[in-house]
Amino acid sequence: MDLNSAVIGIELGSTRIKAVLIDENHQVLASGAYSWQNSLENGVWVYPLEAAVAGIRACYRELNADVEAKFGQKLRRVAAIGISGMMHGYLVLDKDGKQLAPFCTWRNTITGPAAEALTELFKFNIPQRWSIAHLYQAILNEESHIPDIARLTTLSGYIHHLLTDQWAMGVGEASGMFPYDEETNTFDPIRVAQFNALVKAKDLPWTLEQILPQVLPAGTQAGVLTQTGASLLDETGTLEAGIPMCPPEGDAGTGMVATNAILPRTGSVSAGTSSFAMLVLEKPLKGYYPEIDVVCTPSGKTVAMAHTNTCTSEIDAWVNLIANAAKVMGWPVDMNTLYSTLFHKALEGKPDCDGIISFNYFAGEPLTGTETGRPMVLRLPESKMDIPNFMRSQLYGAIATLKLGVDMLVEKEQVETDRLMGHGGYFKTPGVGQQILADALNVPITTMETAGEGGPWGMALLAAYMQRKRDGQSLEDYLQSQVFRNAKGSRLDPDPEGVAGFARYIDRYKAALAAQHAAGGMV
Repeated sequence: MDLNSAVIGIELGSTRIKAVLIDENHQVLASGAYSWQNSLENGVWVYPLEAAVAGIRACYRELNADVEAKFGQKLRRVAAIGISGMMHGYLVLDKDGKQLAPFCTWRNTITGPAAEALTELFKFNIPQRWSIAHLYQAILNEESHIPDIARLTTLSGYIHHLLTDQWAMGVGEASGMFPYDEETNTFDPIRVAQFNALVKAKDLPWTLEQILPQVLPAGTQAGVLTQTGASLLDETGTLEAGIPMCPPEGDAGTGMVATNAILPRTGSVSAGTSSFAMLVLEKPLKGYYPEIDVVCTPSGKTVAMAHTNTCTSEIDAWVNLIANAAKVMGWPVDMNTLYSTLFHKALEGKPDCDGIISFNYFAGEPLTGTETGRPMVLRLPESKMDIPNFMRSQLYGAIATLKLGVDMLVEKEQVETDRLMGHGGYFKTPGVGQQILADALNVPITTMETAGEGGPWGMALLAAYMQRKRDGQSLEDYLQSQVFRNAKGSRLDPDPEGVAGFARYIDRYKAALAAQHAAGGMV
């Protein structure tokens, strides 16, 4: 089989690094994966960059082995490659490419003063996890590395640079570093000037525009794989240099692409380690809100984003406890079977979980003003504490904070959505997470057969678009006509009883937030 026309997409997610190889029909030919985790060091959630490099090499090695097993050959050349990663965060380097500070992930809520000050200055919400909030907080803290900064980037931008020697960024990822301006197709020049004026008294040896990456829309080329990059990715030396590479993106953008949710009045919900709802807007928001990000699709359309730092981690913790209890009793269980069984049992629970409330907060949640997360379970004395009610409460709790963010957009800005797509681990058990989210948001939720491929597939689609688009063809048209024309999906409508039950649950959830805030003082 000729693999020269195939395309590779690699995504550095929060728990897995995954690569896929797709053919000219956008079907997955082979894949590879590598597991990793962030760690809490000195109160900061970080990933070592050495682990990122080791991870993409191990991931590519597994992809190559899959190709060799299926097609009897090793990858030598492909049509294009794309890199994506966890969005935003803080990654700064000096002029020699040396890392100056720990890579802070999206999970951190340590930039409150900076985010608040910049939001007021720009009259535009700057979330705590955005790169510019981290940068300004470091300036406020008078951290010693600030004068030495030559580059401010994200994880996907860093890996892309290692492979291409180019400092570039896709629009979607860039719009989560600093506000994006649709008229100039780059970082908002007025707000860049405002930031430079804000820090002028610090007498820094750089200006913001000098350290930010070049912003490139979907469909443009962002360099080629260098010989150094090829050797870094493929330890065997088989992969050839010169392969075109598209602009690196964040996992929010690739999620939108993977679900074909990039047109106005469409949206997607990604629910895994974290969760976020991306609603593509018909018109700009009238106001700005600390709870809502304004970002862009990879092609530059404005998106309102409700983001939560934690989604399924607490579910995983309880499932592991149940598995451990079974093991202690001498009844070891298959984890896939256990997850599926417990998820289906959740649908048998009472629509309001009989008064059991679950907080899944592993970290702070800006949407609810929570600085430090503490996983909690609360219940009424008369609640029936059984597996169906408990697991339903866990599934509700995983998306409860997201629900509060979406409600704000609907109530304050009258944002309307015709189609909402779901993807991520929350939807892995067919029909369960999908139905619960439909009830929570009171809108139909669709999952697609391709959604399981997730972000790396979405990144591969962006790389394919760069190589295969017709002159003047938009990303929206390419996806609709070339990728999703015959795509199959499953739609579930809200169940009235479930909608009413979730409404009772969320009222109790909001009433119990004071307990979550108080628990933040527990050390």
